[in-house]
Amino acid sequence: MSKKATKETPLMKQYNQIKSKYPDALLLFRVGDFYETFGEDAVKTAQVLDIVLTNRNNGSERTELAGFPHHSINTYLPKLVKAGYRVAICDQLEDPKTVKGIVKRGVTELVTPGVALNDDILHSKSNNFLASLWFGKTTNGVAFLDISTGEFLVAQGDRFYIDKLLQNFKPSEILIAKKQKKDFIDSFGEDFHLFFLEDWVYKQDYANQVLTQHFQTNSLKGFGVDELSEAILAAGSILFYLSETQHNKLQHITSIQRIVEDAYVWLDKFTIRNLELYTGTSSQSVTLLDIIDKTTSAMGSRTLKRWLALPLKKINQIEQRHEVVAHFMQHIDTLHKVKEQVAKISDIERLISKVATEKISPREVVQLRMSLEAIPPIKQLCVLSDNEHLKALGDRMHACEQLCLRIKNTLFDDAPVNILKGNVVAKGFSADLDELRNLSQSGKSYLDDMLKRETERTGIPSLKIDSNNVFGYYIEVRNTHRDKVPAEWIRKQTLVNAERYITDELKEYEAKILGAEEKISQLEQRIFSELVSFTNEYIAQIQTNASLIGQLDCLCGFAQLAIENNYSRPEMDASFVLNIKNGRHPVIEKQLPVGVPYIANDVYLDRDSQQIIMITGPNMSGKSAILRQSALIVLLAQIGSFVPAESAQIGIVDKIFTRVGASDNISMGESTFMVEMNEAALILNNISERSLVLLDEIGRGTSTYDGISIAWAIAEYLHEHPSKAKTLFATHYHELNEMTESFERIKNFNVSVKETKDSVLFLRKLVSGGSAHSFGIHVAKMAGMPQFVIQKANKILKKLEESHSSSTTSETLKSTQKEMQLSFFNIEDPLLEELKNEITQIDINTITPVEALMKLNELKRIIGN
Repeated sequence: MSKKATKETPLMKQYNQIKSKYPDALLLFRVGDFYETFGEDAVKTAQVLDIVLTNRNNGSERTELAGFPHHSINTYLPKLVKAGYRVAICDQLEDPKTVKGIVKRGVTELVTPGVALNDDILHSKSNNFLASLWFGKTTNGVAFLDISTGEFLVAQGDRFYIDKLLQNFKPSEILIAKKQKKDFIDSFGEDFHLFFLEDWVYKQDYANQVLTQHFQTNSLKGFGVDELSEAILAAGSILFYLSETQHNKLQHITSIQRIVEDAYVWLDKFTIRNLELYTGTSSQSVTLLDIIDKTTSAMGSRTLKRWLALPLKKINQIEQRHEVVAHFMQHIDTLHKVKEQVAKISDIERLISKVATEKISPREVVQLRMSLEAIPPIKQLCVLSDNEHLKALGDRMHACEQLCLRIKNTLFDDAPVNILKGNVVAKGFSADLDELRNLSQSGKSYLDDMLKRETERTGIPSLKIDSNNVFGYYIEVRNTHRDKVPAEWIRKQTLVNAERYITDELKEYEAKILGAEEKISQLEQRIFSELVSFTNEYIAQIQTNASLIGQLDCLCGFAQLAIENNYSRPEMDASFVLNIKNGRHPVIEKQLPVGVPYIANDVYLDRDSQQIIMITGPNMSGKSAILRQSALIVLLAQIGSFVPAESAQIGIVDKIFTRVGASDNISMGESTFMVEMNEAALILNNISERSLVLLDEIGRGTSTYDGISIAWAIAEYLHEHPSKAKTLFATHYHELNEMTESFERIKNFNVSVKETKDSVLFLRKLVSGGSAHSFGIHVAKMAGMPQFVIQKANKILKKLEESHSSSTTSETLKSTQKEMQLSFFNIEDPLLEELKNEITQIDINTITPVEALMKLNELKRIIGN
């Protein structure tokens, strides 16, 4: 019972050998003028690209097949990568014309979501980060690399900090050690595109060696990262991964930079989401970035995103940015001139990366030159200004005059994208190239002259000069004139009605003309390659220019934003005061119908007299908007922008926490209330004296009494905590208004409404004092609730108000507090036993110092009363 063995063709044998090295990637296998995929790869490729899936017999087996023309790679590759696939590009490594048998092939590039240089994959306004993460015993390390720009960043911290960075940088792909897969998913979920590396890659000696070899240094001290052992493991694994994906030309990765946690404002992932900085809650949402991005260049857009992710904490750095914005607002002509020049600059940061990786086209080199030529006027405008920071920016810019001159002399201004199309190198640059071009272009006229000359000399009227692949150029003579053929002509071929001859002159011409086109192509490629190598020497200078143009573009954008939207310069100081006059929400004010004004509001917070503002008012009245706009005003100020307010005094904030709106995480098995409590716990465990805390509707995810109790306890905790963090607390629990009687730094405010007979009018103005009720039924009526439901709700509300008139929830809370404050020395009081039990149940080994102090303070207040 023998089965005929499947015979593997040489081509499929070669394919299978290469595919075995890249089992987790789609293999694009170059066959002639096509990239082919086979088997399961073909099924996936056909589905993603919507191309025909065929099959063929490979021995006795049927194999699926899907392919596309090789010149369409830039059309199809991005679709595969954006679908989340790793794609191995397998090219022919030798000219098929010169090979007998199977052509040598090999993978020349492995493109993954996080490792891409193709413009159709990348977004010009966003970085494309590859990240790597290592979970250490006490701290965790993370590294981010954008191979398209050369930016290499590392950081260390707890899981909350790593989570914040992942939310900020939004890596397209994350590398993880195989043994830490569960750790990652438990900590950060499954929303990221992950790739798992062997555990041995994350070894200290190996990581140090890989990094020092790349940067050609003895240690990493010069970069200030030598003591970040976990971050070094993550960074080393990234360079390993680049090597494995055939990305070995990395001269543009010139440094590694530490993200210093203490240097920037803390924004946890909940705050980033709640404030809708980069992404909204729906596809139609308008984000803060959408509103404030007035940049002109790709570098500026990416810089703005980075500034928004990492707001500054040092007053002098913030003030430098504010001064430049103020300068541009006072010198509108300079602002317009700078923006006009910046508009001429292409994405030089990514262009110079293409130079380093040798993936740049002739047209892009010309774009690089034209971009660099736009920098000297910007440099001059900055240097001649009377702003010190602008002068410093201008001083650091590089004109790159020699490079510009070299490119201008070497390439035509209209050089093509593909060098193989020819006509790349400018006339006059190479005498040999010009001679070959003249020969190639004058070929037809030379043959016409020869034909005319030989016709007159021989008297043969029907001579014809042509060529074929067998013996090249020839002269064809019809048989009727065969007797007139000169003796020196050599017969090469006899046809039915004619004879074909060659001459010494034709052979000499052929030797020149046949190789001219090929020589032209080879010479242009060599000249272009030399130009790219010369450009490599300017990588550091051009990267510096890209960084400076990005910063300048951002500051110009801030000036334009302030002019267009009437923003004012905030007053930054080291106090603990937040004093906003007529503040506005930067996003909402732009979404209002034409002619509808935004109702501006004042907010004042400090640590001495008004630490917590308790804001009550009906739903839809604008409580959440006031909370968010306060945080956004602080955030805008500390990234260097002016703010949407009449004026703002801002004592430096080091952390912004928000608990705004419901945010179920059902996929992680958590209810709305559980998520709410997780976020609230994170805030309470991390507040500092310079924190700004925004709490919206805390406790609404559970029953009314539970919710009021939790909200009260959280507000009391914030009030009694030694840090005295500035807090805006919006709530629909009006019972919390009573807290002002017991807690001196809690003040009541409400968002005012105008009540009419049948409805309410939202005035959206924050005024002093608490709100009496929530107008929930009015809101339901405005939403179009059936009249029967509205009437029924009003009846039930009336009964509830009557039944609770003698004992409200707030009275219960107050009486409970009073009962606990009865004489501590009344031994017969049963509450004493309860209090004693509560004290004895405190676990001394787990209570924090802050909690202990707060407990003592509470007991002290009880005894005092």
